[in-house]
Amino acid sequence: MAASDKNGYRPQSVLIVDDERDIRELLVLTLGRMGLRCDTASSLGDARALLRHNQYALCLTDMRLADGSGVELVREISQLYAQTPVAMITAFGNQEAAVGALKAGAFDFVSKPVDLAVLRGLVQHALKLGGDAAAASPAPGAQGNRLLGQSAAMAELRTTLAKVARSQAPVYIAGESGSGKELVARTIHAEGARANGPFIPVNCGAIPAELMESEFFGHKKGSFTGAHADKPGLFQAAEGGTLFLDEVAELPMHMQVKLLRAIQEKSVRPVGANGEVPVDVRILSATHKNLAALVDEGRFRHDLYYRINVIELRVPALRERREDLGVLADAILARLATAQQRPRPTLHPDAEQALARYNFPGNVRELENILERAFALADDDGIRAADLRLPEMRPSPPAQAAAAARDPSKIDPRESSTSALPSFIEEIERKAIEQALVDNRYNKTKAAAQLGITFRALRYKLKKLGID
Repeated sequence: MAASDKNGYRPQSVLIVDDERDIRELLVLTLGRMGLRCDTASSLGDARALLRHNQYALCLTDMRLADGSGVELVREISQLYAQTPVAMITAFGNQEAAVGALKAGAFDFVSKPVDLAVLRGLVQHALKLGGDAAAASPAPGAQGNRLLGQSAAMAELRTTLAKVARSQAPVYIAGESGSGKELVARTIHAEGARANGPFIPVNCGAIPAELMESEFFGHKKGSFTGAHADKPGLFQAAEGGTLFLDEVAELPMHMQVKLLRAIQEKSVRPVGANGEVPVDVRILSATHKNLAALVDEGRFRHDLYYRINVIELRVPALRERREDLGVLADAILARLATAQQRPRPTLHPDAEQALARYNFPGNVRELENILERAFALADDDGIRAADLRLPEMRPSPPAQAAAAARDPSKIDPRESSTSALPSFIEEIERKAIEQALVDNRYNKTKAAAQLGITFRALRYKLKKLGID
């Protein structure tokens, strides 16, 4: 046990496991200056003995030891001493070893020769897991306010999140558009050691390719036309916190290479700079596309996929957790009522049944849009099924009702412009536009590109067809 000083203060203890005496002495000296007490071990056997009799705020272990691999120790600590974060010391450039350690449960890793600034940042984050990070995280039960639902799928997701939040490993969040991937990323950030740092979300598909390097890494004054001043990039903005790369599959190949280096080296080179700038960020990424399939097709780099997909989380689609529909609708309507300073509307049984039958291709985001529209259209007595205007429920004008159901292969092309053909085509257009909006998360610019029309043409059609 660590001795207390005359004021009763007991320094936190760290276990250092390395078979090189010089490394052990360097780490003891560095951590000692941070006010930490250090125990050292040169083998797995010595480390196990110390772990049995002492409690540590952090363990730093080398990859290769005389009597085994440090990965063995990482697994044992993760299973037997779950409250002790463990970080791996790896050889420079050995990224496979680093990823293997993270998959085994390591909190983070640091490469030899050890960069003391990087080491100090790692230690500070690790110590926060047992200290003020607990205060910064939501209280038990409060997480439900972020990720609503008591379905088995959501319970499993929350259990995994609690473990992932304790790590610094990159996390890949898979799921359909609108399922809540950014909310999952924000929850990981809020419940981890970086909760007090910034959370910087970026949609990789929304940045023009020619500006990506500057946006991600920053630039120096005069480095290109229009660079009138130094500008920090997204990595620098996320310093000490989390960088969330949404729609990471949209990154062009040249940026995939640069992103891989930034993640591996934990440093970036601003455009026009002579040297690299160290950065301390955790990387979370997401996409609604099948990233593994893109790797097989050669459209996404295998090494980058391997690096960002250390831990994979899958967010369930809304149709896979229909039992959560009621609580989600209640929360959305309560939020809308508060924002608009109106009484919370009642969902009538016919509206509840209509929602229960609907498949929600746009997931929770589509549910929010449907309820917001219904809230605006509903009478004072609440929301009814007709107010939802679900696609298969949308009423056709009386004069066109029969035409809407006609098979286009049976329509005579000689019919006049006042007959069934225009209305039938209009309905096909409506469905195609609505699906493109859902596919592109209601980004009209990207929806127009998918449809092969201009943004102005899409705007005209939205107005013409009465699509909100």
